[in-house]
Amino acid sequence: MFRSRIAVAFATALASFCPVLPGAETAPPEPVAAWQQADNMTTLIGSLEVWLDARAEWPRRETSPRVRLVSEWQAAARQGGSASFQRGRLRGLYDPEEAEILLVLPWDPRNAVDVSVLLHELTHHRQAPHHWYCRGAQELPAYRLQDAWLAEQGYSLDVNWAAVVLDSGCTPRDIHPE
Repeated sequence: MFRSRIAVAFATALASFCPVLPGAETAPPEPVAAWQQADNMTTLIGSLEVWLDARAEWPRRETSPRVRLVSEWQAAARQGGSASFQRGRLRGLYDPEEAEILLVLPWDPRNAVDVSVLLHELTHHRQAPHHWYCRGAQELPAYRLQDAWLAEQGYSLDVNWAAVVLDSGCTPRDIHPE
């Protein structure tokens, strides 16, 4: 996203110095995605919810979750024992009891990867009223939606897919042979 803005700015500046030759075509400007036009969190969530409406199997909930920006230690304290070994640095989490999304600072609403974390947590908000064998079972579909959204933005999700599948399997981790 940042590179494309630089490229557009460079092309615009270059065009002002170089006249267009007759018959030469200029490329149309790149369309700006709805999430990039959001000027507040409510609008950003609304654009992501529209995307999820078309792709998620769980319906939008009547009320939006509360969203807070927090430090990594605040999020880790809230996460407690539900931590996954595959996630690396904690970027966000959803608290179903409070219907609250915590996004870990630094978080930038103009950064596609950061926004994808919000989309992932919005997926959990949609999943919350439904039955799951374990909390981890929600992760694989949420990561798949996050990956699909990022792919549409021209990015790929850097995640350990094998670990996501293991987390989603709801099997005990400390099984030892006798």
